[in-house]
Amino acid sequence: MAAINRDPMTAPHRTRNDALLAAGWAVLATAMALLVDDGRRPDALGWALLLVAHVPLVWRRHRPVPVLLAVMACIAPYHALDNNHAAPIFATMVVLYTVAATGSVRRTLLTGTAVLGVTLILNGITNPDGTAELLRISGWVFAFLFCGIDVRYYRQYFAAVVERAERAERTREEEARRRVAEERLRIARDLHDLLAHSITLIGVQTSVAAHVLAADPERLDRATIAKALDDIAETCRTARGEVRGTLEVLREQGVASETRGPLPGLDGLPDLVEAARLAGARVESDVRVREAPPAVGAAAYRIVQEALTNVVRHAGPEPAVRVALYEEMGALRLSVADDGRAGPCAQSPGYGLVGMRERARSVGGTLDAGPRDEGGFEVSAVLPTGTGPTPGTVSPTASGLPEDSRVSVGTGREGER
Repeated sequence: MAAINRDPMTAPHRTRNDALLAAGWAVLATAMALLVDDGRRPDALGWALLLVAHVPLVWRRHRPVPVLLAVMACIAPYHALDNNHAAPIFATMVVLYTVAATGSVRRTLLTGTAVLGVTLILNGITNPDGTAELLRISGWVFAFLFCGIDVRYYRQYFAAVVERAERAERTREEEARRRVAEERLRIARDLHDLLAHSITLIGVQTSVAAHVLAADPERLDRATIAKALDDIAETCRTARGEVRGTLEVLREQGVASETRGPLPGLDGLPDLVEAARLAGARVESDVRVREAPPAVGAAAYRIVQEALTNVVRHAGPEPAVRVALYEEMGALRLSVADDGRAGPCAQSPGYGLVGMRERARSVGGTLDAGPRDEGGFEVSAVLPTGTGPTPGTVSPTASGLPEDSRVSVGTGREGER
């Protein structure tokens, strides 16, 4: 089966194998000429033509048609001289099979017609009354030609099956690599959002405690310091739990029942607002959405979390922030706007805005971010929920920001975010 499935034009050691095959057919033809039909045993010229006819078979796969012509050039006079007609049958049939197995159907039929015509003419000259012989010769020629055509089609079918299997394997590998890349990106976004938010809150709360200690050591406000430390401890506990849940997917335990924890959603927004208030921001919350698809709710949660983290870090002391979420035209629309002032230019751009845009794109939404005309900074996003008509992309002016001010990375607070 391996020899049949292999392409004869590219098979290894094909010239060596064909040389051995030609030698074997020559030996068999010699035996048939000696043992079959003693009355027509070849003479010296007949033996020369018979043996020379097997020599071109060495190159039958390289040049099938020229080899066929060379063989026929020897076989035709051999039969015309009325030598043993059975001896060269194998050489003729092998070269006919090769032409059919390596060429097109059109070439095969034309070649078969030409060979059959020459054979019938010669047989009519040497044996005019041999009708049965004509039928026998025609049957053998067509049998070998159709055998070669069938093998050729089988090889094409087998090659197509192998190619489809290889393509399917490549597709599976590419899909696996894509999923791994998406999972790494998701983990990177989660860790960035979580750690940036938690570390920022811890830094602000630590600054509050340090300020209280340094402001008036003789009149120490123990209750304020205790509250700040409790808030730091609570933030650490929350961050530790979220980090554990995020990194759970990296464990290679192979346990089928092991699943990821629940995604953060809109029900966690009050905690984000309260944490921002504890950090000193004056947050006004207007949330008019109770439920959303899990992926959309998680994206909205992370966008609001990153936006509030940026406000606490860059908007100055006690900024006023307005968080708004509502559903319109089959999409969840959110906005986080503050009245803070731009901080000093960052040394290098951060990944906050990039991460928020990736969050929005992961659910098929869009996100705009930039400074406001009246001062401050605003982040607005449109996240399709699939419960209504597909919303169009919200223009910058529709979300309250000027068209020329909405860029993803720039200087000042944009670069820092």
